[in-house]
Amino acid sequence: MSAAKENIKNEKKKKRRLFDETGKRLLREIRPLRGWILLSAILCLLLIGCAVAAPELMGDLVDRLYAWSRNGTPGLARALLPELGLLLGIYAFQAGVTYGNSYLLHNMISRYFCAGLRIRLSEKLRRLSVSYLDKTPAGDVIDRMMDDVSDMSDSINSIVEILLSGFLQMAVIAVVLFFTDWRMAIPVVLLSPLSVLLSAKMATLGENHWDKHFDLGGKLTSLTEEAYTNYPTTKAFNREAELQKRYDELSERHQRNGIFAYFLSSIVQPVIAFVDALAYIAVAVLGGWLVLRRGVSIGTVVTVILFARQLSDPLENVAFGLGYTQHVKSAAKRVFDLLDLPEEQDPTGGVDAPTRGRVELRHVEFSYDPKKPLIRDLSMDVKPGQKVAIVGPTGAGKTTIVNLLMRFYDVDSGKILIDGRDVSELSRAENRRLFAMVLQDTWLFKGTVAENVAYGSPDATREEIERACDCAYCDHFIRRLPQGYDTVISEDSTAVSSGQKQLLTIARALLANRPLLILDEATSNVDTRTELLIQKAMDRLMGGRTCFVIAHRLSTIVDADLILVLRDGQIVEQGTHKSLLEQKGFYYELFQSQYAI
Repeated sequence: MSAAKENIKNEKKKKRRLFDETGKRLLREIRPLRGWILLSAILCLLLIGCAVAAPELMGDLVDRLYAWSRNGTPGLARALLPELGLLLGIYAFQAGVTYGNSYLLHNMISRYFCAGLRIRLSEKLRRLSVSYLDKTPAGDVIDRMMDDVSDMSDSINSIVEILLSGFLQMAVIAVVLFFTDWRMAIPVVLLSPLSVLLSAKMATLGENHWDKHFDLGGKLTSLTEEAYTNYPTTKAFNREAELQKRYDELSERHQRNGIFAYFLSSIVQPVIAFVDALAYIAVAVLGGWLVLRRGVSIGTVVTVILFARQLSDPLENVAFGLGYTQHVKSAAKRVFDLLDLPEEQDPTGGVDAPTRGRVELRHVEFSYDPKKPLIRDLSMDVKPGQKVAIVGPTGAGKTTIVNLLMRFYDVDSGKILIDGRDVSELSRAENRRLFAMVLQDTWLFKGTVAENVAYGSPDATREEIERACDCAYCDHFIRRLPQGYDTVISEDSTAVSSGQKQLLTIARALLANRPLLILDEATSNVDTRTELLIQKAMDRLMGGRTCFVIAHRLSTIVDADLILVLRDGQIVEQGTHKSLLEQKGFYYELFQSQYAI
């Protein structure tokens, strides 16, 4: 039991150090804004000057009124008018500076900090490997870029406006209090550290709940994004109740941690108010005794009371800032975790054009999980212009070969060579410029049909776009759309069917006209007649170019120059369709399972 407690204690210490480092880094992140922060600090000093001057003037006015009530001298209004005007001017100036400081913090600092951080996150995502996005829900990434960054930008206001100005104001007022009357200043100043200590303790208690609150918030966003993305499937299988149950469970945990976190943050201000009340009582009692027994003026007592009131405001602000800091740290930790992820190491090599299209795999080994080997000692030599089909049962590693060729993932060992050059010597961008790719899952962005087809060839002319669409057998249905090639479509568009979307992605690959082509179940969403026409178009247009075709329907690859049969990550057979059938091996079994009567 003692060992378990020790582990928990060490884990808490580790987490506390982590949050301390997060706080330091947060301060480093706002360093480029130090000029604006300095200007805000100057405005804060002006506000502190107003906060000090106003009680002094008020105390002097009270003394004048008290003297007038005792002596009844004429001309009171004329004597008080200048100081009343000055007091009014101080409060008006204070209001203007407060507005200017808030505008500076919210519109000049926080906004640019927030925008800059989101740009960095966006650029970071571009440099991350595909494997990260494969493993991370899109909703969690969106939550970090949107909500967490917004919370971080608010931290600048907390650090400058709340903490910096708060501590400065407390220090100045404490000094002025001692100069005004040290006896009444003592109880006020002694109670102030108690308030700060209580605030810091409450803030520390809330950090664990904030951490869980943000983590659950990311999971909620992911679940919501998943639910709306796959809404037709959810409806089709009547899973609305199950989805609602999962959402309610997550939402309840999110709400519970949020309640605890906000409670521990919000309870600070009532504690401060209670301590302030004790200070008021002490000043009132002591001040009354000093007026009666020590001849202290009523104006001095009023000044001290006003300063004590002035001191309560920064105390509450500091308390709020300390509580809010944990809220911000939890958000910052998630953002920094994303920014600190290891990036893909990319050389700056180029490709010698023209590329002939010879592709070699030499003793390649790869696995997504080190504990579960997938590709083992895979070797192949594909000649330029060959049409190579890759077949095998589900999980054999067919799509994995595509991921390796495109360098979405890098091999664990072995080499992949294009025209004798190791692809690891090329940048990923240069490597991918060699390939056109059509996947089983179509993807269209919101834009015109022409823009979607020209996605990989932005400089293509309208004539070239139409020619590619005609070769992909989609020109006829495009022209029947309301605006033809200028019709706006998207992935969720109902103007085109799933099969038609696939034809558009095939036209996109044809227009790109790359030396290497990858078709991963590219004809799975079209009818048999269109499938045969596409195969003929591919054979005609891809002549002299290396083509990799991954297919489950073996009828689509009977004319391939080479068929590679994969099983458990290894090539078990290779040859033409006719030769593989004559061997009556694994390929023969696959073919018979599909077409034997």
